Amino acid sequence: MLYMEANLATNDYSGVVGPSVAVRSMAVRHGNRGHLIMGDLHVQKMGKKEYDQVDNTKRFWIYNDYERGFAEAKKSGKPLLVVLRCIPCLACAGIDAKVLLENTELSPVLDKFVCVRVINANALDLSRFQFDFDLSFTTMIFNGDGTLYGRYGSWTHQKDPREEATEGFRRTLETALAIHKSYPANKASLMGKQSRPTPFKTPVEMPTIQGKYTRNLDWEGKIVASCVHCHQIGDAMRTVHRDRKERIPSNLVYPFPPPETIGLELALDHVARIKAVAKGTVAYKAGLRAGDDIVSLDGQPLVSIADVSWALHQTPDNAAIKAVIRRSGKSSTKTLALPEGWRYQSDISRRVGTWGMRAMALGGLLLEELSDEERARRGLKKDKLALFAKHVGEYGEHAAAKQAGFKKEDVIVEIDGSSARQSESELIGRLLKVYQPGAMVKATVLRGNERVELMLPMQ
Repeated sequence: MLYMEANLATNDYSGVVGPSVAVRSMAVRHGNRGHLIMGDLHVQKMGKKEYDQVDNTKRFWIYNDYERGFAEAKKSGKPLLVVLRCIPCLACAGIDAKVLLENTELSPVLDKFVCVRVINANALDLSRFQFDFDLSFTTMIFNGDGTLYGRYGSWTHQKDPREEATEGFRRTLETALAIHKSYPANKASLMGKQSRPTPFKTPVEMPTIQGKYTRNLDWEGKIVASCVHCHQIGDAMRTVHRDRKERIPSNLVYPFPPPETIGLELALDHVARIKAVAKGTVAYKAGLRAGDDIVSLDGQPLVSIADVSWALHQTPDNAAIKAVIRRSGKSSTKTLALPEGWRYQSDISRRVGTWGMRAMALGGLLLEELSDEERARRGLKKDKLALFAKHVGEYGEHAAAKQAGFKKEDVIVEIDGSSARQSESELIGRLLKVYQPGAMVKATVLRGNERVELMLPMQ
């Protein structure tokens, strides 16, 4: 790992002398995002000659050159760890610092990997790197021959940039090492984890990104502004279908469903240990219970919670998948019966990528369900629709609802002829499934004591 002594007073990042990173640790401790970003950017500009001067008997990070990483992994026999990090984002800064720093609890296990850090997604090989594009920190673990062992990404760390817990990540690395030790005898079980065919090789080839970004960052100008953010990849995928008047695939509307979608809460400090199971859910009906360890899902050995989400991501509606669990030292197989529309239970409200879909389906409205207490105060039934307009967009395509007459604090109580209770996430999916741009959907809102009928434009 490359070591850079940074002077916080003078912004001097010139000293590259050994195997650690001081810049990011100081950035996290001082809450200084500028230092956090510039540390990465300085290292990325270093050339191969400078890398080769590092003591190769110690771990160091290869920046952006994942092809070199694969070559090193094949040569050394080590597995390859690729960290994909959106450096302008504060989210996940806590765990990111722990991964980069020497002399942490992760160091002994990280030393067993070839480590690559990718902070520029512009020319990322999308046929190889498929992950949750709304996360600011993701890792993918490979064999040197390109076979994927597993993914790691945490929404707990995404929501709280100060969260530094790494026990779950350490267990992910150890589980991946066990898979690596058994490779290639276990290769067939890994087939479901591999990336799927994609029409675009890199992000800069996608229609909404092409021409606005190049393969390389603008080192002499606006560096951060020239970087394709990972969430823009997901946005571009959805827009391609929308522009073609095609239905957006459900796994792009509800990407990487969290375990909660099927009623599971998994422990952050384990690979896939069940912390709680909600009664009446898919997981509960399948017989999963708190304390169970999910060993594999849909035939895929798990290394993390993100692996659970990947397996669900690839599962169609109205399907049944097998889960191998370990309970009290004994293994058994449970069947998860996923009904039609099961993805509607996925909460996408906090995803960056949902903003674009709010423009498509809601005209730029940001909606949230009224609580049961607020429903009672307003005389609204618990099983009926009551979506509160928390925000109404004012610019570009996000201003469509405002131009159609919707106002902040309106409460939608009926839409498209339905008054059944549903979340904003479910409504977005249902509207995108049925309507194409140009359609108008009838909605009834409560504005004070008045019921107002409006037409919501689809885009």
